[in-house]
Amino acid sequence: MTRRRLLGGTPRQILLAPLVFPIVILCADVLQFIDPLIGSRNGGNVFGGATIDRILSVSITGPYALAKPVADVDGQNTGGFSTDGSRITGFSATHDSGTGGNPSLGNFPLFPQLCPGDDVNNCNFLIGDRATHYVQESVVARPGYFEVELVSGVKAAMTSSEHAALYRFEFPASEDQYPLVLLDLSDLWKSRQNATISVDPNSGRLKGNGTFLPSFGAGSYVMHFCVDFFGATLFDSGVWVNNRGGTEPKELFVTRGFNLFYLEAGGWVRFSRLENNTLTARVGISFINADQACRRSSEEIPEPLEDFDRLVAETEDAWRQKPSPIAVNPGGASEDLQVNFWSGLYRTMLSPQNYTEENPYWDSGIPYFDSFYCIWDSFRVQHPILTILDPRAQVQMVNSLLDIYIHEGWLPDCHMSLSKGWTQGGSNADVVLVDAYVKNLTGIDWELALEAIIQDAEVEPLEWSYHGRGGLESWKDLRYIPYLDFDPVGFGTNSRSISRTLEYAYNDFCLATLAQGLGRGELYDRYVKRSANWQYIWKPQQNSIIDGSDTGFTGFFQPKFQNGTWGFQDPIACSALSSFCSLTSNPSETFEASVWQYQFLVPQSMSILIGLMGSEERFIERLDFFHTSGLADISNEPVFSTVYLYHYAGRPGLSAKRFHTYIPSAFNTSHGGLPGNDDSGSMGAFVAFGIMGLFPIAGQDVYLISAPFFEEINITSPLTGKTAQIKAVGFDPDYKNIYIQNVTVNGKPWFKSWISHALFIEGWTMELVLGNQESKWGSKLEDRPPSWGEVTI
Repeated sequence: MTRRRLLGGTPRQILLAPLVFPIVILCADVLQFIDPLIGSRNGGNVFGGATIDRILSVSITGPYALAKPVADVDGQNTGGFSTDGSRITGFSATHDSGTGGNPSLGNFPLFPQLCPGDDVNNCNFLIGDRATHYVQESVVARPGYFEVELVSGVKAAMTSSEHAALYRFEFPASEDQYPLVLLDLSDLWKSRQNATISVDPNSGRLKGNGTFLPSFGAGSYVMHFCVDFFGATLFDSGVWVNNRGGTEPKELFVTRGFNLFYLEAGGWVRFSRLENNTLTARVGISFINADQACRRSSEEIPEPLEDFDRLVAETEDAWRQKPSPIAVNPGGASEDLQVNFWSGLYRTMLSPQNYTEENPYWDSGIPYFDSFYCIWDSFRVQHPILTILDPRAQVQMVNSLLDIYIHEGWLPDCHMSLSKGWTQGGSNADVVLVDAYVKNLTGIDWELALEAIIQDAEVEPLEWSYHGRGGLESWKDLRYIPYLDFDPVGFGTNSRSISRTLEYAYNDFCLATLAQGLGRGELYDRYVKRSANWQYIWKPQQNSIIDGSDTGFTGFFQPKFQNGTWGFQDPIACSALSSFCSLTSNPSETFEASVWQYQFLVPQSMSILIGLMGSEERFIERLDFFHTSGLADISNEPVFSTVYLYHYAGRPGLSAKRFHTYIPSAFNTSHGGLPGNDDSGSMGAFVAFGIMGLFPIAGQDVYLISAPFFEEINITSPLTGKTAQIKAVGFDPDYKNIYIQNVTVNGKPWFKSWISHALFIEGWTMELVLGNQESKWGSKLEDRPPSWGEVTI
C-alpha cells in the first residue's frame, strides 16, 4: 500500500513562507512528509481522504473544508476509510476526523459498478451486497487527493473544493455494458430518518436531501446534495428501494423504515460511450438547500473534466501554505520522525470545519465554524497549536463559539453537524476562550466572552447534558459535585462527580483569569476561591490496591455524598487495568479515565496537590508508577499533561525522558500509529508540540520547555511576521542528549522551565544546551511553572 508519493517524481525545493521568514530555510516539499493514513486503523479513526484548506482573503481564513471525500468501508469506518482490509461500500463527500463513538457523516455515498448481464435487476444496491474489497497496494492518499481500486476493476480517484467533491470512476473496458452509479440515501451510521431524491431524466442530475442524527449529540440535521455527471452519455436512470431498481418513477421519498428494519433506497444512473472508460461525478453538498449545493459546486468546479488536476494542484499548494509558519532543520532526525511531525500538524487543521453561509438557523455575517468534536478533547493541545500556526482561524473559531452562545444560550462543549453534542465534563469552551485571551488574540469581544463564561458558571440549563454545567446549586453551596446529587433544576447524566468537580474548578480558575484581566476584581476573588473546590473531594486516607497488593500511595479523590460522607470508587476503576467508562457505557464518577489519572488534573494549583501527596519525591514516585503500571492511557487526552508534570516538582528532565517512552512506541508512522482516536487532531497536536520541545497549559500563558526532537525549529507568527527560533545545542538524533543543561533567551540566561506566548509573538530566540545527564536547570522553586496556591481548605 502506498503511504506517500513524491509529487512530480522528485522532491521540490521550496521556500516556506518566503514573504515573512527573516532567514531563508530550504527543505524538501513538506507534502512528502504528510501521510493522511497514519491512524487509519487501530481506532485512530482519521479522515484519510481529500480536503482543501485555503486562505480566501487577508482577513478571512478559508474553510477547514466541508467537503471531505474518501472511500467508506464496512469495518472501522468512523472516519470513512480504514486500512483494516474491510470492504468499500461507497464514496461520500463529508466526514469528521478522528472522532470516537458512532461513525459521523458519510452522507449520500456513490457506488460505481458493472451489473451482471447488464441488467439493472442484477445490480447490487444494498450496502451488504455491494460491499467490495479493494486492492491494498492501490491506495494513494495525500493532502487533497485519494485513489483506490476495487477488486471489481473499478478505479476511483477524488479531490475536492470547499463545498464539492470531484470523482473520477474508471471502469474496466467493455463494449456491451453500461456502467451504473448509484446514490444511497444513507450515512455511515445509518441514522437517516427520511430522505428524498429526484433524478433528471435528461441529464441524470441527482438532487435531494436527508434528515440524519448527529453521531454524538441531540436533535437532527438536514443535508442536501446535487450530483452531476460528465464524460459520458446518459443511457437510463431511476430510483431503487431495497434490492430492486426501476426506470420509473424519477422521484422518491423514503422514511426510516419499519421498527428496526432500516430501509435502504436511493437513485441510480447508467451511461454509455465513456471517454477513456472514465466517468466524472461532481457532488455538491449544502446544509441550506439542494439549489445551493448545485450552485456552489458549479461555481467552484465549473469545468469538471478539466478541473481535476487544477483542484489537486490548488489543494497541494494550500496544504504547503498552511504549515508554512514552521520550518525545521531536522539535524539528522529520521524521516519517520519528520513524517510523524508534519502529519500531526496536518491533522490539527482538518477540524473544526468552516460552515460559513451553511448554517440554516442563523447568519451573523461572520465566519461560522462547527464540528467542535469535542472541546473536552481539543482544548488541551489542538486549539493551542492553532493559536500559534493559524491564529486568524482560531479567532474565527472563538467567535463562532460566542455566536453559538448568543443563539443557543450557552457555550457548547461539543457541537457537530449543526447539532448540540454531549458534554463530557466541564464547560471547557471557557478554557478555549481564556487561552485566546491570555495569548492576546484580538478581534474578540471579551466582555461578551466574560458574559458567556459567567453564564456557564452561574446559570444551570434545563438540559445540561449538551451545554452548560449541572449541579450548580451543590457546586455553590457544598463547593463540590456530590455523588448521586439531588438536582431538580436541570437534567443530565448523573455521574462523573469527581471529574466534573475537577473540571468545574479549572473552568472557574479560567473565569477568574479573564475577570482579572478585564479589571473585575470582585469577580476574580469569587471565582478564584471557587477554583479551590477540588480540595473538598480529596480523601487523605484513601489507598489503592491492585491485584491484592497495596500500591503504597495514600490520598486520592473520592466521590462524596451531599451530607459530606464518603462514597467509594476504586482508584483503578475506568483504567486499562479494570473496565472502560463513558457517558453510556459503565458510567462512573470519572469520565473515560480512572481516579489515578484524574488525581493529577489540577493545573491551576499543582503546588498544593504536590503537598497533599506528601512531597515532591512522593509526587514523582506517583507519576512514575502511573506511567509504568499500565494505568496511564496515553490514548486519552487527560493523560497528556501528566507526561510533563515533573516540571512542577523541579525535575523537567524527567518530563523529557517520559515523553521519549511514548515516541515512537505509541505514536508512529504506521497505519495503526495512534494509540486511540485522533480526536479532531488532538493526538497530532500532542505529537507536534512534543517534537518541538513544548507543552501548553491551556488557559494559562505557559508553555513547558523540554528538549526538542529536531536540531532547530523556526516558527513565524502569522500575525507579527516575527520568527521564534528554538535551537538545540549538542543535539544528537539518537536522543541520548535529552536533558536540558541550560537555556538562553535572546542571548541571556533563562532559568525558568517554562516560557510565555511572547516567544512566538515577539520572535524570541531560545537556545537549549543538551546533555546526557539530568541537570539542575529548572529545579529551583522560583523557576517552576506558575501554581496558584493562596487558598487551602
